[in-house]
Amino acid sequence: MESPRPKPPHTPAFSGATAVSPGPAPESRGLVHAAPGSDPPNPDLLNPDALNSDTLSPDALSPDALAVSLDAALSRFGLSAYRPGQRESIERLLDEGQVLLVAPTGGGKSLSYQVPALLLEGTSLVISPLVSLMHDQVSALDALGIPATFLASTLSPGEMRERLKGLAAGRYKLVYVAPERFSVPDFAPLLAKLDCPLVAIDEAHCISEWGHDFRPEYLQIGRVLAHFPKARVLACTATATPVVRDEIIERLGLPPETRQLIHGFARPNLALRVKEVSSQAQRSGWVDDVLAETLESPGSGRGASIIYSPTRRAAEKEAQRLEARGWRAGVYHAGLEPQARERAHQAFSGGELEVVVATNAFGMGIDRADVRAVIHLAPPGSLEAYYQEVGRAGRDGEDAVGLMILSPGDMPRRRHLIESDNAGPTPSPEAVQHKWGLFLELMRFAEGGSCRHDAVLRYFGDEAETLAGCGRCDVCRHLAAGGDASQDFDEEGVTLIVRKALSGVARIHGHYGLSAAVALLRGTSDDRLIRQGLNQTTTFGVLAEFSEDWLTRLLRRCVTAGWVDFFGGDRPVVALTEDGIAAMKAERPVRLLLPPLKEPARRSPSRARPAAAPHVDLTLPETALFEALRAHRMEIARRDGVPPYVVASDRALRDVARLGPTDFETLQLANGIGPSKAERYGEGLLAVVREHIT
Repeated sequence: MESPRPKPPHTPAFSGATAVSPGPAPESRGLVHAAPGSDPPNPDLLNPDALNSDTLSPDALSPDALAVSLDAALSRFGLSAYRPGQRESIERLLDEGQVLLVAPTGGGKSLSYQVPALLLEGTSLVISPLVSLMHDQVSALDALGIPATFLASTLSPGEMRERLKGLAAGRYKLVYVAPERFSVPDFAPLLAKLDCPLVAIDEAHCISEWGHDFRPEYLQIGRVLAHFPKARVLACTATATPVVRDEIIERLGLPPETRQLIHGFARPNLALRVKEVSSQAQRSGWVDDVLAETLESPGSGRGASIIYSPTRRAAEKEAQRLEARGWRAGVYHAGLEPQARERAHQAFSGGELEVVVATNAFGMGIDRADVRAVIHLAPPGSLEAYYQEVGRAGRDGEDAVGLMILSPGDMPRRRHLIESDNAGPTPSPEAVQHKWGLFLELMRFAEGGSCRHDAVLRYFGDEAETLAGCGRCDVCRHLAAGGDASQDFDEEGVTLIVRKALSGVARIHGHYGLSAAVALLRGTSDDRLIRQGLNQTTTFGVLAEFSEDWLTRLLRRCVTAGWVDFFGGDRPVVALTEDGIAAMKAERPVRLLLPPLKEPARRSPSRARPAAAPHVDLTLPETALFEALRAHRMEIARRDGVPPYVVASDRALRDVARLGPTDFETLQLANGIGPSKAERYGEGLLAVVREHIT
């Protein structure tokens, strides 16, 4: 660990700075554009020489003058307002010297170091692992007249020499560098001569060995920072749990009290969904449905989609299938030649491709705002990776869909990948368990019984932005419709089912995989069971009333609960854990949300905006009643401590406003209001209706 860095020279506090209300606006590079038709900014404030002069140095300005400088710098980027959290991160960085900024993909992190770099004297250093991102950002800065460059192995020797000469002469406001450059012997002396007021570390989670994307070359950054003891430091990441955030600060040698700013993880425009499949045909069907829902049809110009595949071969096959269906589809994975990857990247970024099917090697640095859907053909390795990838949808603020598809082989396949880890030496048992734990967190999210948005926000420690139920994800919609298998059983019944399921695992403990346990519980004829004589046991057929798919999902939930585990190399077998044995023997309570007994059928693809609840336009009186019903719903939700959708969905309230019911029978004609909801909430809803009708 590096020694904690001293704080840079103090700048004034920012009590006089007032943030500009952003409002909804299209996004480019994570920023808010100036409104069309608005007055142009003062041309003097756009002058690079003016922004670089001592009169605008933040160290020499009063709070009010600094606020003006921040607005002037923003205008330099052609923007009218900061996005939520951007101004605070800039002010904290200038005032306190060190900030760890955690914001999701599309959250506008780049502006948080580009604006300070414009205001501060000297050349700011940006460390990024992505050549494509460096190239795109430098091109955008050049177009704005802001001198910037990047240094990467893709440059010719002559171009590299020219850029290094310009760097030594102080010609640039920002220089982007890949962390691999720090291992070049001649580069460190050049850095030491640099007048560097700010070091920004992008993708800072890569420095954490316990993160989902550890890169050993990032471990050099702490030593690099020692060259610039007076420089401000901004570490940026889109995905970092509290443990990873603390490790970032430690490995960079930042003070323990370094400010950690977390914002922007709430993405209410994303409709997050998870679907279970048991065949390739089902998987393809869900993919086609989401593409039709979000993009309509090939060539319609409705946007784009990213489809993540677990393997290179599967990515190529899916791209071929979609091309055959008329989509302008491409493929991207690490097995392609660099030129082929670059062509696919440029074709997608430039709008030539409607769909790209890729492994997780694709997406970082992608700056396409109209991605309407991100589809995972299989779960990635962690919730961090999932949210970073799905966050590439809907960056323009418009509706978008995130679909993750699960299948029975996902768990053993992931376990094998973790244990083999082809990228390096055989991982230690501790590393295997850590990565397996990250994957199980994702599976808990996938199997979960609560709002998917809120589950993500809590995982990242962003409690302030939880939505008390987004109303858009599949779980919220399923719960609003009253669907969950646990409602069909009392607590004793749930416990009995789980204990029987665990007894099936106990019978095949360490011999076979999950499918054998399912066959045993269903009482299915299976050679493996016959050879072991398990078809003669009392466990054979003990849960025969449930389907194979349902029992597979139940056992997967037992895995995520920590009661069942996998081991055994490329053909993993299952076994009960100590907690699982205790649960089976009734030595500990069983609390588990059972899978739904009946999955909703696939619907015909909608031509409406994705995930939008269908509704009939209301008249003015009906609209007033609808708003009164929403206010009543909020009061009841707060009183009962439940999300609003539990009381009634927006669609249900629209129906009530349109129907104007005066009795319980008419009230139940509204979508989603059955006898139980009518009995519990009906009197209050009818009272609101009567108050508006009379």
